[in-house]
Amino acid sequence: MALPAAFTLALATPVLAHDGQSGSQGQHGRDYRVDLRQLNDSGASGTALLSLQGRQLTVKINAQGLVPGQPHAQHIHGSTSGHNFHCPDTSADKNGDGVVTTTEGLPAYGDINISLTTRGDTSKVSGLAVDRMPVADRNGNVSYSRTITVSQAVADNITNLHVVQHGIDPNGNGKYDFGKGKSELDSKLPQEATAPASCGMLHSSTGSAPMSHG
Repeated sequence: MALPAAFTLALATPVLAHDGQSGSQGQHGRDYRVDLRQLNDSGASGTALLSLQGRQLTVKINAQGLVPGQPHAQHIHGSTSGHNFHCPDTSADKNGDGVVTTTEGLPAYGDINISLTTRGDTSKVSGLAVDRMPVADRNGNVSYSRTITVSQAVADNITNLHVVQHGIDPNGNGKYDFGKGKSELDSKLPQEATAPASCGMLHSSTGSAPMSHG
C-alpha cells in the first residue's frame, strides 16, 4: 500500500522525565545527556545532548537501528507544570496487540512540547510534519542538530521533559506499512509510522564534549 504524499515527499528530500538531577551549569548554560532506549522492540538506540542557554536550546541526536530510508518524527514530551512523566513500558500496551502506540504511551510520556523538526515550526502543531522530520540513512542512522528558541516554561522545567523518536518496522520489511493498522493520530498514516521507537530520560552531563555527526 502506497504511503501518503507527505511520506513520499520526506523520502525524496532521532524521554526526558525528571530524574532528580539538575544539569551542569556555568558560563555555557545547562547541559543534559539523554540515552535513547528502544520501545516496541524496535532495535533503536542513541544519544541526545541538550544544551540550554537562556531560552536557546540546542539539541543534538545521534540514533541507530531506525527504519532505513524512512522519516522519523521526534519530539520533546512532558509537562511544564510539575507532572512527573516518564518513558512507557510494555504495560502501556492496553489492547495487547504487541505495540505501544503513541496514544497508549501518552499517559506515560505526556503531550508534545517541542517538535524536533529539521526546519520551520517546532510547536505541537508540527508533530506529524513528516516532510520536516529527519530521515534515517540506508543503515538506519539519524544525525540531527538544531538550536530552538523555547518558552520560559520549558526553560524553567527542562528536567521534567524527555525525548521520544517514532517509527517502527515490526514485520522487518524495511518500510512503513499497514500491517499494524492505521495510526490513531492520522488514518492516512500507518501505525508503524507513528508508534514510538525510542525514549530517553534526562541526566546531567557535566563536561560533555560536543557530539560528532559523522
